[in-house]
Amino acid sequence: MSELRPVTLITGASAGIGVELARQFAQHGHELVLVARREAELTELARALEAETQARSHIIVADLARSGATAYVADEMRARGLEPNFVVNNAGFGLVGMAARLDRAEQLTVIDLNARALTDLSLRFIDSLARHRGGILNVASLVGFMPGPAFAVYTATKAYVVSFSEALHHELKPKGIRVTALCPGPVQTGFNARAGAPAEYFPAVLSRSAERAARDGYNGLMAGRRVVVPGSANRVAAFLPRLVPRGLALALMRRSRKEVP
Repeated sequence: MSELRPVTLITGASAGIGVELARQFAQHGHELVLVARREAELTELARALEAETQARSHIIVADLARSGATAYVADEMRARGLEPNFVVNNAGFGLVGMAARLDRAEQLTVIDLNARALTDLSLRFIDSLARHRGGILNVASLVGFMPGPAFAVYTATKAYVVSFSEALHHELKPKGIRVTALCPGPVQTGFNARAGAPAEYFPAVLSRSAERAARDGYNGLMAGRRVVVPGSANRVAAFLPRLVPRGLALALMRRSRKEVP
């Protein structure tokens, strides 16, 4: 029997959906480990959650896109006597624009964070997740179900997250581990600014609040759902690519996007 204390590990916890996911888990009595690059924001969130819910939060400052960062997080947790019963892989970002025009190194960083680090943290703690009959919540995206011209690398990483999570859902179920892919549409966060997207780049009809997306993700994970797509319009959008020829879907997606540099 492990002497390490079970906690919920949440990456990308300093802003957007990550903040609201931390709030959801804290409201349900989970002790948290909050991981992000920005220490001040993590400290403020930890204090706010303790005041709101009395939940205890531990902070680990790390840039998960960097080599060795996931091992550092695992080592820090063990040194503090902690192990995950839930892993929430929320850290990620995207870049809007034609892939041939965007900075190649920065696009590779998108892959490192959105796919490599997520995969590492999903697999690194299998023993403790099984011990506590916990789970993994991987934040993907609605665009993971469709082609992504002018958003190519981000869309590809999110397609990977959906596929990887669905496979893990079946592989790990016999161990008592729940795995859910949360696939929100546009969320009202700072994502657009980081991605270099115009304010109206994504259709407003698909937009949902970060709080709504986080709540749906938490409830879906606890219910053992394989995929969660918040909002009825988004669920329709996720289903449509199955009915439309791939070439037509590509053309429609390209025409729906405003031109960016």
